[in-house]
Amino acid sequence: MLHNASILVTGGTGSFGNTFVPMTLAKYNPRRIVILSRDEMKQWEMAKKYEGDPRVRFFIGDVRDKERLYRALDGVDFVVHAAATKIVPTAEYNPFECVKTNVLGAMNLVDACIDKKVKRVVALSTDKASSPVNLYGATKLASDKLFVAGNSYAGAHETRFAVVRYGNVMGSRGSVIPFFLSIRDKGVLPITDPRMTRFMISLEQGVELVWHAFDDMEGGEIYVKKIPSMKVVDVARVIAPQARQEIVGIRPGEKLHEQMIGEEDSYHTYAYPDHFKILPAINNWSESPARIKDGRKVPEGFSYTSANNPEWMQDEELRAWITRNSSRIGAF
Repeated sequence: MLHNASILVTGGTGSFGNTFVPMTLAKYNPRRIVILSRDEMKQWEMAKKYEGDPRVRFFIGDVRDKERLYRALDGVDFVVHAAATKIVPTAEYNPFECVKTNVLGAMNLVDACIDKKVKRVVALSTDKASSPVNLYGATKLASDKLFVAGNSYAGAHETRFAVVRYGNVMGSRGSVIPFFLSIRDKGVLPITDPRMTRFMISLEQGVELVWHAFDDMEGGEIYVKKIPSMKVVDVARVIAPQARQEIVGIRPGEKLHEQMIGEEDSYHTYAYPDHFKILPAINNWSESPARIKDGRKVPEGFSYTSANNPEWMQDEELRAWITRNSSRIGAF
């Protein structure tokens, strides 16, 4: 589907974009990939990797700026929406700014993609959008709802929208693995709560989920990858087995366990070999055979959390992953 296509990635200089671009260039050879972001330094650094490759373009802009989006989307077939204000404390202390990017930015993109006749849009979501307890999660839940409803809002236009949802990416900047690695020589690792669990997904798995969404979507689906969990205390032990673990307490807005699918979504959720799909409750789309395909309805009351996950990452798997990715952990 993405062969010889024109693709725009909002917030494309982040961890997702830095993985999506090389993987997509290698697999699909698109006509062009446009990176839209507001950080000129990140663009400059990223552009050096693709110097001489006419398929990769860079466009300074912000999803808050609707007119700039119209210009950036000229001739674009597919959009991946990765732009967001993501840091939980930043969102709590700058709520208006978080809403402008995550909610108003989503509205701008939905409008602009419909008007510019984009074929398909996949928006990146987060576990924090499921039963949110912080502003970041609440804005991403609102964003998810906007993209789902965008399929109805498009009217006779053919633009279709879907969402992919996953948790903190392994090794991404600011996440727990690079944090523990950076301080392990101090001999003490802070643990918020010994019971805390987290999903473990790689950037490559996130990109593959987006590819699948583009290929599978009818419009309005939320895709959730099946991935393993791990206790944070076990992550710490693998990284620094000799270090003492100090319990420091859960931070404001933080959950004990990550949740991808809540019980309220179970009525419209279907299971597949490698993922789940939450179908829209509106317009009877959750009963659409074209959206369900070969899915199996999950039981009523089902939830998918990092605590009740049947799949767990073993110590040796994490150790091997860290060894393979040591040069890029914390880089994006």
